[in-house]
Amino acid sequence: MKKIIQLLSAILLFSSCTIVSRYIRYGEADIDDSKVFAQYVFKENSDKYFFNKKSNSVLDTILFKNNRGELQNLKTILDSTSTRAFVVIQNDSVLFEEYFNGYNNQDFSTIFSASKSVTSLLIGIAIDEGFIKNTNDPVTKYIKELRDADPMFGELTIRHLLDMRSGIKFNESYSNPLSWMARLYYGTNQLGKIKRMHFKCKPGTSHEYQSVSTAILGIVLEKATRQNLAKYFEDKVWKPLGMQNRGSWSLDDKKHKSAKSYCGLNISAIDLAKIGTLYVNKGKFGGKQIVSEKWITETISLNTQNGGGYKNQWYNECYEGEDSLGNIFFKDSTDVIKLYRKKYAHKSVKGTMLRVTPKGYKKWYREKYMWKDMNEYRYALKVYPGTNSAVGIMGQILYVDPKNKTVIVRLGDTKDWEYEQIMLKITEVLQEI
Repeated sequence: MKKIIQLLSAILLFSSCTIVSRYIRYGEADIDDSKVFAQYVFKENSDKYFFNKKSNSVLDTILFKNNRGELQNLKTILDSTSTRAFVVIQNDSVLFEEYFNGYNNQDFSTIFSASKSVTSLLIGIAIDEGFIKNTNDPVTKYIKELRDADPMFGELTIRHLLDMRSGIKFNESYSNPLSWMARLYYGTNQLGKIKRMHFKCKPGTSHEYQSVSTAILGIVLEKATRQNLAKYFEDKVWKPLGMQNRGSWSLDDKKHKSAKSYCGLNISAIDLAKIGTLYVNKGKFGGKQIVSEKWITETISLNTQNGGGYKNQWYNECYEGEDSLGNIFFKDSTDVIKLYRKKYAHKSVKGTMLRVTPKGYKKWYREKYMWKDMNEYRYALKVYPGTNSAVGIMGQILYVDPKNKTVIVRLGDTKDWEYEQIMLKITEVLQEI
């Protein structure tokens, strides 16, 4: 009821506001939002690239537990979800490609925040080409309009934005039509909105996931290259990778035509997988260096400082190490070291020992482990298997395993499953054959 009252108040107060009217008309974000915004439509490639297809019966034998605890194969379990597309590629060959819920190979959809990782790729290319000197450059070097905004913009660097350490005061809420996120997503003239923003802490001091960081990165790209980000993507990625289907990039509006770098790429699953292959092939595609190996290595290298191992707009995938009984927290730090050596070290994965307290953890953790003292510490193991992900809010996932040269893409209407766990199991099985 409270949310309804807030929405009605917004309607009465801002009935002429584009942001609220769009929110009311279209509701929350949807994977078909390319129909909502102005678009930069990519030209169809005359020279299209098609992956080889390789039969692999091993993937048909992997079993996963459904919600009822029943074992099912990959295709069956995906068919029960909101998944639209699921693709597995290893060594540049398609091992698995299935479509669901009326979707097919040629269909494209919005990949939301997975677009952030593509924007990072473009930053790397722009550095290679000399449009951007390096990631330590302040954003005001390229966006002159921010020199007259909050003085803290002068201390904000490209590196801060890449690692989500901007310090900007920004509410990443997708359900409030008056939040900064809604203003950025449904509003027009994104640079005009960014100019009015302020900081809550000094750039670089704290990690907080914020779409506005990527929005600024996109504008840096447009100013540095003197062209629309979508056009730059089309020239440097879309065409060289021989994208085979249609696609586009959403813009803030028809007047300013600034690309929504944080969420607006609309692309098919198989074409998104081609971007993933750049990260397993050291920046190369079809024998051509699309982005420097240095940028790829920097992006996928381990980072344990930010939440989720976040670096260069990508997640370093990690999960909680557990013993044979399913325990993930331990009183003694030596137990964690023993756990790593016994269960994970032989898999050539990296682990980080953490000291944690019940504060801030989910209630079920406290109930399961019966922590009486809220100030009592436990030790835990974060395991990094060496895989990386670009992730969209509705479970759009581009998953790359450079060590095993594997790329997995999942597109769908919502994140209704732990798809990363499915992907991890797939890569572990492929590693063994």
